[in-house]
Amino acid sequence: MWRSRHQAAEELHTGLRSVLEQVKKGESGPFSYKDDLQVHLVSPGQCQSLEGFWSGHGMAFVIERKTSKLEEDSMEESDTSEHYSLNLSEEISSAPLPVSTMQARQLLSGYTLTHNPNMAQFGNGKPVADLPRLWVRCDSTDIESTCWLGAESIKTSRNEITGMSFHMVTCAGPTTDKSSFPSLEALKKSHKERHHSSAMQTRGFACYDLFNPGTIENSIIESQTSVTVEFMWNGVDRILQMPPLTSASTLNIRVESGDVRSPVYPVYKELDFLLVLAEGLKTGVTEWPEALETKSAVELVQELLNELKNKLDGVNNSAPKKEAEKVKSDTAAVDSSIQSFITERGDLDFAEMLWCKMRRSVTSYQDVQDCFSLVMQSLKYGDVHPWIHRGSSSTLSKLIQQSYHGNMQSISLTGLTPIRMLLEIGLDKMKKDYINCFIGRELATFNYLDFFINASVDLQEQVHRVRKLHHMLEVVVSCYAFLSLEHENLFPLTQSCLKYYRENPWNEQHVFRLPIRPSVISSFYQNSHPQTWRVEILSGHGKKEVKTMWQLSARPPVDHVSFDVLDIQNDMTMSGDSEETLYYQSQISCSQVHFL
Repeated sequence: MWRSRHQAAEELHTGLRSVLEQVKKGESGPFSYKDDLQVHLVSPGQCQSLEGFWSGHGMAFVIERKTSKLEEDSMEESDTSEHYSLNLSEEISSAPLPVSTMQARQLLSGYTLTHNPNMAQFGNGKPVADLPRLWVRCDSTDIESTCWLGAESIKTSRNEITGMSFHMVTCAGPTTDKSSFPSLEALKKSHKERHHSSAMQTRGFACYDLFNPGTIENSIIESQTSVTVEFMWNGVDRILQMPPLTSASTLNIRVESGDVRSPVYPVYKELDFLLVLAEGLKTGVTEWPEALETKSAVELVQELLNELKNKLDGVNNSAPKKEAEKVKSDTAAVDSSIQSFITERGDLDFAEMLWCKMRRSVTSYQDVQDCFSLVMQSLKYGDVHPWIHRGSSSTLSKLIQQSYHGNMQSISLTGLTPIRMLLEIGLDKMKKDYINCFIGRELATFNYLDFFINASVDLQEQVHRVRKLHHMLEVVVSCYAFLSLEHENLFPLTQSCLKYYRENPWNEQHVFRLPIRPSVISSFYQNSHPQTWRVEILSGHGKKEVKTMWQLSARPPVDHVSFDVLDIQNDMTMSGDSEETLYYQSQISCSQVHFL
């Protein structure tokens, strides 16, 4: 028996080390282990099912069951259509599958054996090689409903392994019956019996959704935008205690651009056209959007040129004033029910006004070519002398400057040249819009924004950086418009966004974190149910600290175990209690074993 246990432990250790080496070579996995298991090597945040339980650093192994060949074959023989069968088969084969709790315990036993410094045969007389922590998915069929088992080594400051820390996660939800929840005293008693400690402390955690698609009335729009707030405090009084105002709280902000509810949706549409042009410049094919104006692009540009010519000739015409108001930056067109964060610019130069006209009306390459032909002709013959902002770097701006001196360069409006010229004036205009917003609101200085508006890099990189600026604007405006945050919170949030995007590529899945006083957002969470509520009972100190966590969550805490909530949801509907919240109960216990 001992021989077989040692052999299994050595095989596991060899298998995990092989996975580690393959990941270092750039392979992503999952990696097969024996006939029925597979191994992932994940970082914190990469395994959603572990997020509520694992807050550690570094990598971790996750072991789960493979999809059996029989399951795959049964999917292929399904009577459904070939396309549907293929999609469903892929979904099932990629879904995580648990192992039995008994098998999980055997795996953790082998992992522990190979980390025991007293077991010299595993290291060939050398110091034991430490591996990343191990988590195993369990099927919850045991009496305790275990869904995760985990283990990690305990090390000294000199990196010597002295023992193992074990984690067990159980889940018994869901329920709407709050009377079934254990009392805080019962949880303390259970912890004391397990760890035989007289000194205990409690720590609370709660997470509330402040803004997501489900919180907006009459909304059927799917969006990845979410704002949650997390609270942590010491000294829990009762189960489901409201976080005290002395809690440490942090906003987690993830914003997806393009949500029609956003106050800066018109700015997004303007940026979207810019991205269309940039893609067309790369591929040579442009997907033109529908026109937003009833008049053709050529008509609108001709009217703009006529207005300038009339001014040059001294003709008094009241119509241009109205037209100028219409041509003002699209950033002013925000939802009137929400105070505008973007102050409209009244200093649009000729190139910017031309952009506003063309971006709302061009529907083909020919439109762009014809519009620029009109402009070039008027400049060449001195019909107009438009003004432009100093420092404008677009081709059109340079031509306008040359026209002042009567020596305008001749440019052939063929190939991708017209698309590039339109993209350039759009970039110039949008950069000034973002500068006007961030500096006007005193959220950033020009020096901080210089990286994002630098015209010395290539055109595609300029577009990429402007896209980053827009995402930052979406993040800040969302907090301003929907959470009523003031400058004292918006300023550090903007600095955090600027720092992130100077060092990282554009990423709308990134979650920006902002420490905030609970009193600032109390009206958004005090009358709602937490999505996650947790109490931690701790005893011991430092490396000898152990804890028991008991958690309630409004969503299934694991993704490899199915929960039947249909009957409970029907009961809620029948009772008419729409304010009731489904809670899944989970308990996470931590214990330690020290090697002698």
